[in-house]
Amino acid sequence: MSETAVVLVTLIVYKLVLIGVGIWASSRNKTESDFFLGGRQLGPWVAGLSYAASTSSAWVLLGFSGFVYAVGLSALWMVPGIWAGYVVVWLVFGPRLRAETEARGHVTMGDFIAANASGMARRAIMVLAALLVLFCFIFYIAAQFGAAAIAFESQFGLGHVESILVGAGVILIYSLLGGFWAVSVTDTLQGALMALIAVLLPAAALVAVGGPSGVIETLQATAPEEYLSPTGGRSTFLFLGFAVGIASIGLGTLGQPHLMARLMAVKDDTARRRGFAIAMSWGVIVFVGMAVMALSGRALVGDGYDGEALFYQLASDLFPAVFAGIIIAAVLSAVMSTVDSLLVATAAAVAHDMGVARRFPGREVLISRIVMSALCVLAVILAATLPATIFDRVLFSWSALGAAFGPIIFARVSGIEPKPAAILAAITAGFSVTVFFYAWGQVGGDSLWAQLAGLPGDPFERIVPWLAPLLLVFAWRTRSQQP
Repeated sequence: MSETAVVLVTLIVYKLVLIGVGIWASSRNKTESDFFLGGRQLGPWVAGLSYAASTSSAWVLLGFSGFVYAVGLSALWMVPGIWAGYVVVWLVFGPRLRAETEARGHVTMGDFIAANASGMARRAIMVLAALLVLFCFIFYIAAQFGAAAIAFESQFGLGHVESILVGAGVILIYSLLGGFWAVSVTDTLQGALMALIAVLLPAAALVAVGGPSGVIETLQATAPEEYLSPTGGRSTFLFLGFAVGIASIGLGTLGQPHLMARLMAVKDDTARRRGFAIAMSWGVIVFVGMAVMALSGRALVGDGYDGEALFYQLASDLFPAVFAGIIIAAVLSAVMSTVDSLLVATAAAVAHDMGVARRFPGREVLISRIVMSALCVLAVILAATLPATIFDRVLFSWSALGAAFGPIIFARVSGIEPKPAAILAAITAGFSVTVFFYAWGQVGGDSLWAQLAGLPGDPFERIVPWLAPLLLVFAWRTRSQQP
């Protein structure tokens, strides 16, 4: 059987499994909380692995490995920041977020942010938060549909629109049927498969190049000197900006609604602590594995290769067609199913936070499904009609949402209760400052500041947007209380 045939068969089987999960989970959706939070019954394995898969997914297999392949050892400064994000979300945010949202019946992150506001102020906070989630995630979803379509086109020769429809159709079916439960279980399967691949493929690449000593010797002989330098050959000032900038990508984790939902949905505090251990173990295995694969791959294939295609190339070169096909199919599935959590979070923002579902008492789940379908259709239209360069310019949403919501969550779990006006101002400031520095970083130039702004993981775009919201929520507060 050819590799293409194996990929196709594996994908068909995998997608049937996903739809089966959706059918199984459909009976669990009786209320809005069931549909968007799985009835707050997530165990540690589902919570931990689905969180890990949602926060990284195919990006770590293709994007992170490609970044390490291109940049070298200095790219690894990104990893401590990402791991720190896991720690803060699960151990700092987690206890208060889980306990309060369960006690007060919160369904979304917007509920938690606006918990102590009332009347028009609460409504304004909820709507503003929902609009930002909708704006950022609808383009993000469309971008992922487009990325999946490109993969399908290259593997099977399908047309662009047909490829988009195949991926979007399967995701919509199981998400509609099973809601948050189905999405969490399918993300758990995806996370487990990614961890397995992150062990097997790097190990094969490392053996092929002659072990750790073979990697080092080959790279010393073939790669530029700065490739194996922890600083990447940068001056002290530029290195600090680079290292802090890429490490601070982890800040974006602290304000993502689809990630906070896992903490809100975990069934008890014991499950939360065990879920953290599982998620953290996954993060260590996958990021270390992809770094080993990238460095080994650079030693095997040399310079000038498309780093984000390195994963596919090594799978084809190092494994028989059957196993290579399964690995490639797993990545294609990960690219497509990255969007399921985003789709559920966006539907929750529109249906719950904007009050659409509440206008139809007793039919909240039905209305939520209709909203989800409409959002999926809109994302498909955007993916099919807008140029890919548009999507390249909206992937700053990770940082934008982190700066808009993260400082407020941090304040509330620290026992600080910001005034409603401060919350509105903080959301606006965090998002707006991120957009400003993102746009500034695109201008370019030869000055030192322009070079710093243009570094990967731009520190201005990642860190500075947190300063104004933090100042607002800590200085403009109603009271402090024990978290």
